Amino acid sequence: MKIVSLLPSATEIICSLGLEQHLVGVTHECDFPATVQGLPVITQTRIPKGLASRDIDDIVRNQLATDSALYTLRMDILEELQPDIIVTQALCDVCAVSGVEVIRAAQQLASKPQVVNLEPSSLEEVFATIKLVGSAANAEHETAVYLHSLQQRVTAITKQSDLIAISQRPKVAMLEWLEPLFNAGHWTPQLVNMAGGIECLGKIYQASHTIDWQALADCDADVICIALCGFDIERSKQDLAYLTQHAGWQSLTAVKNKRVYVVNGNAYFSRSGPRLVDSLELIAHLLHPQLFTLPSYIEPAVNIIEGS
Repeated sequence: MKIVSLLPSATEIICSLGLEQHLVGVTHECDFPATVQGLPVITQTRIPKGLASRDIDDIVRNQLATDSALYTLRMDILEELQPDIIVTQALCDVCAVSGVEVIRAAQQLASKPQVVNLEPSSLEEVFATIKLVGSAANAEHETAVYLHSLQQRVTAITKQSDLIAISQRPKVAMLEWLEPLFNAGHWTPQLVNMAGGIECLGKIYQASHTIDWQALADCDADVICIALCGFDIERSKQDLAYLTQHAGWQSLTAVKNKRVYVVNGNAYFSRSGPRLVDSLELIAHLLHPQLFTLPSYIEPAVNIIEGS
């Protein structure tokens, strides 16, 4: 069995289910687990490296407005690999090769691969996609065991957070992009609520969208968490000036109370895979450190006010 992944999250799912030996191709963005680096790369992007965030946003908006592809498939490599399964998505046009292109490519391959399409908007749906991948790969037992372990970790958080009084639940502003400002959507507001917070910018299961500064100021969150899509902490720090140099920055409650954090958005929150459970554990610790210990396998957040 040969599997090709067209999503970083799908690659993480495949490897988590013990199927890495069947993985023969990945995307240019697949970086976890580290052992997948070196596999044939099936995709390429039209977004040049090293651009400022505003320039990236401009390119993305222009490409989407003209129905131009942000990512393309390497058909020459696909034809060499002749996979049995291709795992992809059609949820977000910014995140992967278009679904139409994937279907067209699969029809052209002699191996006639099964296309497994993942479109989760919630943590429950992410678990359903893990089950879907496991079923396609005939790994139902391994999948059930793994999903049980993930659910146990989720329950350990929610069992505690359900006891937190409404008055003790901080208002949280999750930011997915800074120039321009975007809230965080889909599963992220759900994770915040599950962790004992109240997400005040996004709506559960709905996509992220552009917001203005006034929306951030009006929600006056107790906690601001910066989880930039596709960026690690060091890259995210380069964009902090878009926030910190704004005239109204110092008046925000989260800033006054020194509760502004940067997390590795590329590893946590951005990808609809198993590490969303890590994201839940991470945000629970940020919101209620007295209740939740940060597991050693999770990269800590950085408090940009205190510098630690």
